[in-house]
Amino acid sequence: MSLFYSLADIRLCKEAGYWKKINHVFKHYTILITAEGTGRIIVEGTGYQLERGTGFFLQPGLTHGIEAGEQGLSYYQLGFDVHGSTSSQLKPADGILMLRPGAITCQPFSQCMLLVNTISRHWGEGGQVEAFHNHIRFQELLLFIIQRNAVQNRTPSERESVQRTVEYIQENYYESLNVERLAEMSGISRWRYTQVFKEITGQIPLEYLNGIRMDRAQQLLLMTDDRLYDIALSVGYSNEYYFNRKFKQMIGASPGQYRRRQHHNPRVFAPFMEDYLLALGITPVAQMSHALWGKQDYLGLDVVPEIDISIMDVEQLSVYRPELILLDAGFDRWHLEKCKQLAPLFKFPFFGEDWRTALYSLAPVFGKMDEAREAIHAYEKKAEYAKKLLSKTMRGQTVAVLRISACSVSLYGDVKLGYIGNVMYKDLGLQPHPFAERIARGERRVELSEEQLGQLDADHLFITFDRREGEGREILKSKIWNSLPAVRSRRVYEVDFMSWMNYGVLSHIRKIDDVLRVLA
Repeated sequence: MSLFYSLADIRLCKEAGYWKKINHVFKHYTILITAEGTGRIIVEGTGYQLERGTGFFLQPGLTHGIEAGEQGLSYYQLGFDVHGSTSSQLKPADGILMLRPGAITCQPFSQCMLLVNTISRHWGEGGQVEAFHNHIRFQELLLFIIQRNAVQNRTPSERESVQRTVEYIQENYYESLNVERLAEMSGISRWRYTQVFKEITGQIPLEYLNGIRMDRAQQLLLMTDDRLYDIALSVGYSNEYYFNRKFKQMIGASPGQYRRRQHHNPRVFAPFMEDYLLALGITPVAQMSHALWGKQDYLGLDVVPEIDISIMDVEQLSVYRPELILLDAGFDRWHLEKCKQLAPLFKFPFFGEDWRTALYSLAPVFGKMDEAREAIHAYEKKAEYAKKLLSKTMRGQTVAVLRISACSVSLYGDVKLGYIGNVMYKDLGLQPHPFAERIARGERRVELSEEQLGQLDADHLFITFDRREGEGREILKSKIWNSLPAVRSRRVYEVDFMSWMNYGVLSHIRKIDDVLRVLA
């Protein structure tokens, strides 16, 4: 059966705190998407929570009410019709949208809102071409919602079932796991399970499990003083002798040798983690570079040879005889795991914004706790000094940070997340632009539509260009860009991409220096 979906209406509803609408009936199939605030929708006597990033799908004819919370409620209401030879006899539960009436998720929210805002902006515009274009946008939104909410209403495929066990292994590697149990969890035969598992991961199940266990064992060996027996138990091996043998087989050294070796200033290659190494007083044998991004010039490693991670030539790296390969959470993206051909490969846990914990966790690997304390103390002293200066010069003024490329304009606005938040808004006490803070809340960064960019009337703008996606400097000549208050008052400051798009202590010190240079 062929069905056609047409948007009948879209509107943004903004309700004040404690506002109520009762006994309302929609004429169309309707999707509600919560933009801001909180509230409830009551359908046939049952209440459902509404909050930012969630929504609700209703079929025509249902009686419902809406209540706004204390802070008010803002939501988009999209009504649409379903056309088809037998659509009048169908209900959503029968498969019209592969959705059932009820609560839906709209994550990633920034992507959802980009579609919704664009549809709303162009709704009702004249011209058949634009109307057709908006129709296509609405189909994209429906597909977005279906893909994120329809899985629970159908039987998972073999691949999805096996993927869930892969994720289970990642979280529960310390349990007594075998292929029979994992295959049973996925609901398929052992031989088929192993086949699909290898298609997904490139390894058979027990190889993958042992790899996860060895990654965790290396972390515990280098980041703690735990006994070998306790480490063996904590990663899933009840026999210390077997753990030792397996570790040596996979890593190339016994657990004891591995632990002792790293405490004596080994030759390290640590792409994207050079910032942390330098803060501990360690110079890597080679530094990362990227064909489009370049290298981390702010670190001053001018005499350290470069390795282009975009092509990752293992033979070139072998010339510098690394004794330890230290990788962060992004190693899969750059296919760096092949570096383990040269030296033990240590996958460092991802701490994100919590760079202090990252530095304190890395310090024991090299016996550098004093250096870590000194680096953090120096940063906090500098940040405190900068905060006092800025409190005098920036009173009442707002700032925002944009990452620009040929593909998008992204905003960093959350006061706790991303490369910017903790430094700019917490440590330096700068005031984020309210619009930026609102739309980026809970996100490391969000892509801006043209309309949203036009609303960014911050007093000061920091911008950086992502050359990997094409710089996109043509935006600087656009009408909407030149209408921004910060542009008109010449308060736009271009900053270095590699130092600002980083979590390390030295990158954060560079951010402080850049801010002081233009704002203090």
